[in-house]
Amino acid sequence: MSSKMQSNCSIVLLILLSIFSCLEALQVGFYSKTCPSAETVVKQQVTKAFMSNAGIAPGLVRMHFHDCFIHGCDGSVLIDSTTGNTAEKDSPVNNPSLRGFEVIDAAKTILETQCKGIVSCADILAFAARDSLALAKGPAYSVPSGRKDGRISLASEVLANIPSPAMNVGQLTTNFGNKGLTQNEMVTLSGAHTFGVSHCTIITSVDDRLYNFNGTNMPDPALNPSYVTQLQAACPKASTSTSSVVNMDPSTPAVVDNKYYANVLVNKGLFTSDWTLRTNPATSAALTANANNQAKWFNKFTAAIVKMGNIGAGSAGEIRTNCRVIN
Repeated sequence: MSSKMQSNCSIVLLILLSIFSCLEALQVGFYSKTCPSAETVVKQQVTKAFMSNAGIAPGLVRMHFHDCFIHGCDGSVLIDSTTGNTAEKDSPVNNPSLRGFEVIDAAKTILETQCKGIVSCADILAFAARDSLALAKGPAYSVPSGRKDGRISLASEVLANIPSPAMNVGQLTTNFGNKGLTQNEMVTLSGAHTFGVSHCTIITSVDDRLYNFNGTNMPDPALNPSYVTQLQAACPKASTSTSSVVNMDPSTPAVVDNKYYANVLVNKGLFTSDWTLRTNPATSAALTANANNQAKWFNKFTAAIVKMGNIGAGSAGEIRTNCRVIN
């Protein structure tokens, strides 16, 4: 074999090894030897917070989602803004709606004492999302870990990457597709709207379905009339308070179940991005399938959220000492 051919083969081999290294970067039980208490510590802190306020569970799941959709699941959403930079968490999309940062801080503080410099903030957030779903009676699943923490967090990147509640099915499909997720996985992950709350300002301004839908000075005609009455009572037209909220799921707002899909099918989906899933044959069929079989939806959801958790996985990054600050 010529020296040139050997050189080319070596380059190809190095590229393949690099690819496989990234694919194998995440694994279940990643900290089993280096920090055996990692997942237990996170679960304890999430449970403690949940017992004080059950609303922390959907908050942590949403935070994990918002983290993964910008630069991958690298904990960049946890970084604080500085004088010279406005970070992701302070984008209008995330502030004041994201919550649970203190839970991540608490777990990180303990783990830095027990296993200094070992457990990434990104992994803590992924574990916390898993534990939150379980506490809200959702599915249990194993979380592959080994993520590194990113060093970039820009508020300017949030709006273009996080799906808007006003998106239609085509826009949602493209948005999720850009992250390597299929249309069916988009419908599956939309089921996370089964618990938690939305700020009223979202459905009276960003996605106004209550008072001035598409400039008509009327509610969205696709909304169930009784649901409109319920939402308007919770979110008065004149209110601009960021403390006013409404349940995402009017049936079982604190429980992870498949009632979200049943609600959307009877025009009780809160956002345009929920209702629009009815307008496409494939997504409408997925809605019905998920509404009819919670066990199958649980299985699909755990597979989809694990896949989402792999977005951007690799060896680049650091292990932050403080989740709010780049080392």
